[in-house]
Amino acid sequence: MDKLVENPAAANQASDKDAPLKEDIRLLGRLLGDVLRDQEGEAVFDVVETIRQTAVRFRREDDAEAGKELTDLLAKLTQEQTISVVRAFSYFSHLANIAEDQHHIRRRRAHLLAGSKPQQGSVGFALGKLKAAGVARDTVQTFFRDALIVPVLTAHPTEVQRKSILDAEHDIARLLAERDLQLTPKERRANLQLLQSRIATLWQTRMLRYSKLTVADEIDNALSYYRITFLRELPGLYDDIEEELAAHYQTEPAALQGAPFVQMGSWIGGDRDGNPNVNAGTMQQALVRHATTILDFYLDEVHTLGAELSISTLMVSVSPQLQALADGSTDTSPHRSDEPYRRALIGMYARLAATARALGATNILRKEVGHAAAYADASEFSADLQVLIESLQANHGAILAHPRLARLQRAATIFGFHLASLDMRQSSDVHERVLTELFARAGVEPSYGSISEAQKVELLLAELAHPRLLFSPYTDYTDETNGELAILRAAKEIRERYGVRAIRNYIISHTETVSDLLEVLLLQKETGLLRSGAGELDAMVVPLFETIPDLQRAAGIMAEWMALPLVAQLIRSHGQLQEVMLGYSDSNKDGGFLTSNWELYKAEIDLVKVFADARVKLRLFHGRGGTVGRGGGPSYEAILAQPPGTVNGQIRLTEQGEIIASKFSNAEIGRRNLELLVAATLEASLMPHVEGGVHSQRLAGFEAVMADLSQRAYQAYRNLVYETPGFTDYFFAATPIAEIAELNLGSRPASRKSTRRIEDLRAIPWGFSWGQCRLLLPGWYGFGSAIGGWIADGARDERIATLQAMLQEWPFFATLLSNMDMVLAKTDLAIASRYADLVPDAALRERIFKRISGEHGNTLRCLETITGAHERLAGNPLLARSIQNRFAYLDPLNHLQVELIQRHRANAGAPVSADNRVHRGIHLSINGVAAGLRNTG
Repeated sequence: MDKLVENPAAANQASDKDAPLKEDIRLLGRLLGDVLRDQEGEAVFDVVETIRQTAVRFRREDDAEAGKELTDLLAKLTQEQTISVVRAFSYFSHLANIAEDQHHIRRRRAHLLAGSKPQQGSVGFALGKLKAAGVARDTVQTFFRDALIVPVLTAHPTEVQRKSILDAEHDIARLLAERDLQLTPKERRANLQLLQSRIATLWQTRMLRYSKLTVADEIDNALSYYRITFLRELPGLYDDIEEELAAHYQTEPAALQGAPFVQMGSWIGGDRDGNPNVNAGTMQQALVRHATTILDFYLDEVHTLGAELSISTLMVSVSPQLQALADGSTDTSPHRSDEPYRRALIGMYARLAATARALGATNILRKEVGHAAAYADASEFSADLQVLIESLQANHGAILAHPRLARLQRAATIFGFHLASLDMRQSSDVHERVLTELFARAGVEPSYGSISEAQKVELLLAELAHPRLLFSPYTDYTDETNGELAILRAAKEIRERYGVRAIRNYIISHTETVSDLLEVLLLQKETGLLRSGAGELDAMVVPLFETIPDLQRAAGIMAEWMALPLVAQLIRSHGQLQEVMLGYSDSNKDGGFLTSNWELYKAEIDLVKVFADARVKLRLFHGRGGTVGRGGGPSYEAILAQPPGTVNGQIRLTEQGEIIASKFSNAEIGRRNLELLVAATLEASLMPHVEGGVHSQRLAGFEAVMADLSQRAYQAYRNLVYETPGFTDYFFAATPIAEIAELNLGSRPASRKSTRRIEDLRAIPWGFSWGQCRLLLPGWYGFGSAIGGWIADGARDERIATLQAMLQEWPFFATLLSNMDMVLAKTDLAIASRYADLVPDAALRERIFKRISGEHGNTLRCLETITGAHERLAGNPLLARSIQNRFAYLDPLNHLQVELIQRHRANAGAPVSADNRVHRGIHLSINGVAAGLRNTG
C-alpha cells in the first residue's frame, strides 16, 4: 500500500495545481447555495446542506450510522423538498463539470506559457515522434492529403441536455474563465454578479423536456455544437497543424490547402433503424437546417470582412481578378468606388444570400444589396475567396488574410454548403421485406424472403445487371416499401441540390450475409443512385457488424463481397476504398465487455487480411458509445490500440449521447478533442510498427491467452444475463430502465420491440441503466471469472507473469484494463445495493445481487493481481481525485432516485397528476447522475 501513496512533494504539487479547481468548485457551490436560499428559502437550503454533509460522512468515513441517517432524512422529505434537493445536487454536478473543463483549459495554457514540450495527444507530439522515427516529410504530407477523419454526431435516448441549459452553462463557463484574467475589483464584482445571475437563470430554467423530443429537435440540438465549436475551431485546428508541420518538417505555409482531412458526419435525420420518426422528410429537413447553419456562418463572416477590408485603391493596388469581382458586384455606391474589396464582398454576400434561399433558408438576417445569382456550389464561393487572398498577398496585404479570410476559405473547403455528411441507416430485415414485395409485384420471384442465400445472391446479381426497374408507378405498395423508396429518392435529390458530400454512405444494420449488401445496391438502382452499366454508385454500401456472430462472419462476408465483379467495379469508382462499420454496443450486450473487445480486435485483424488480399483500402467506422461498455473511453488511447493496418489515415467514429456535450460544448475543450483524433490517427497510421517482440511470436501467445479468457468471460456473462432465471425481472426492477424508457430523451424508442426481452432492448438504454444504479455491469462483468479461472487452471506465478507482460507490451490489453479500471472506479456496490432493494422478490434479489457482488470482488482482485495497484486509477491520479470529489455529491442523487422510484412504483395505477412531481424528480435525478458520471451513455 505504502508504495502507491504519492510522496508528499508530489502530493503538494498536485494540490497546488488543483487549488484553482477547488476554488472554482467552492465558488460555484456557494453561489448555487445563495440562489437556493433566495429561491427556495433557508429551510430547504438547510435540508440540502444536511443531506450533503451526511452523504460526505457516509462516503468518506464509511459511517454506517450516517447511511441510516441519510435513509431516514430522504424518506421524510416532502415531494416539494425532494424536487428542490434533486435539482440542487443535479445542478452541482453540472457546475462541477464546468469547473473541471475550465481547469483543463487552464492547465493546458499553463503548459503552453511555460514553453513545455508538446503533450501526448497533440499533433506537435505526434509529429515529433514521427520525425524521430525517421518518417519522411512526403509521407506526412501524403497522409494529410489523403486522410479522412470523421466524427459522426448521433442522437440517442441518453442525451439529457436541453439547449437552454447548454446556453446558460456556456455563459457560466465564459464568466468563470474571465476570473483567471487580471480584473479590477469593480470588474470582479460585476463578474460575480453575472455568475450568480446565470446560476439563478439555470435554477429558473426547466431542466427537462415535457414533450416528446422530435427528430427536428435533435437536429437543432446537434447544430448548436457547430456554432459553439466546429465552425471556428476546426478551421483553426488546420492552421495550428500547418504551423506544427512547418516547425517539424519545414513545409510551406499553406501545406494543407484544399485537403479537408477532417470532416463532420451526422446520423440525425437519416438513421431510421428502429426509429419510425425518420423518413424522407426528416432527411430533407436535416439538410435544410445544415445548409442554413453553414450559410448563416458564411454570411456573418463575409459581412464582417466587408467592415474589416476597407482597403482603398488610392493607397494600394489590387489584382485584375479582384477588380473584376468588384466591378461585377451588386454594390454601385459612389462612396465605395475606391474600395474594391468591400464591393466584391457585398457582391459575394448577395450571391450567398441567393444560395441560402435556394437551399431552403427562409430568414436572411441582413438584407443584401441588390440581387445576384446563387453559387452553383461551395467551390465557386471558395474560388472568390481565393481571388481576395491572392490580391492581398500580391499587394502588401498578406497579413490581412489572416485569420478571418483564410479560415473562411478553409471552412468552405471543410463544410461546403452541406455542413456535414448525412448517413442513411436501416436494418437489413427491412430491405428484405421491401424487395420481397417488389419482386412479388413485378412477377419476378413470389417469395424472395424464403429462398436460400445462394438463390438470393444469384437473383440480386441478375436483377442488378437488368436495365429495367421492378417498381411500377401503377402498382400499389405497402407504406413501408413506399417510405423506403422515398428515402432513397430524397437522397438523390439532396446530392443534386447540396453536393455529393451531403449524402455518401448507406449503413446496413444487422449485416449477416452478402445478400444484405446486394439488396441495398438494388434499392439504389431502383431510385437512380446506382447506374450499374456505368459502374457508378452514389452512396457507398457500408455493412454494420454488431453481434458476436456477426463480427466472426465479417471477414468472410467482405471477402465474398469484394470478389463480385460488379462490386469490384463499384469499389474502383470509390477510389479502391470500402468502408466497414463495427458496432461496439450490441456486441457488448450480446457477449460482455471482454469478449466484445476481443471479437472486435479479431474482426479487424481478419478484415485487414482480406482487404490486403483484395487490394482494397479499408476504412473502419467505429460505432463507439459513451460508456466503456459501449466502446467508449478515451478516443486517443482507443485509436492507438487498434491493430496494425486498421487505421491508415481513414477513420470514422460516432460521438453519441451526452458525450457530445461533454466533448464539444466548450470551444477550447472541443478543439482539443478534435486534435486528439487527428494526432491519434496520425500516429496509428504512420508510426513504424516494432519488428519482433509483441508483434511476432509473443503476440501470437498473447492472442491465444486472450482467446481463452474471452471464452471464459463469455460463458460467465451469458450465464448471468441470458441463462439465469429471473434476471430480466431483476434488471427491470433494480435499475431505472422503465423510467428511462418513459423519459422524453430522444425520438427513438428504448426498445426495438414492445417486449421486456433483453435481446430486444437497445444497447444504449441497457448501458445507461447500469450506469444510473452505479453498477456499470457491462463494463466489467465476466473479467474476474475469466482471469481467475485461467490462473487457477495452470501454474499460477507463470500465468500471472504472462498477464503482466500482456499489460506492459500489448496496447490492446493495456487499453482494455485502463478502461475497465475507470469503470470500476465509478462502480459502487453500496449504492447499487440500494437499487437491489427495489426488487420485490427477496430471494431473487439476494441470489442475483450476490452473484454480481461476488464477480465484482473477483474482478477487483484479478485487476490488482495484474497491475499491482490496490487503488483504482493509480496511474491517473487527476481522474481519481475528480471521481472521488464528486461522489459525495452524486451519492445523494442516487439515494434520492431510489426513494423516488419506490414512491413512483408504489403509486402505479394512481392518477397521473398525483405522481407528476415524483416522475419529474426521477427524471431530474437521472439527468444529475448522468452529468456527474459524464460517460454513462
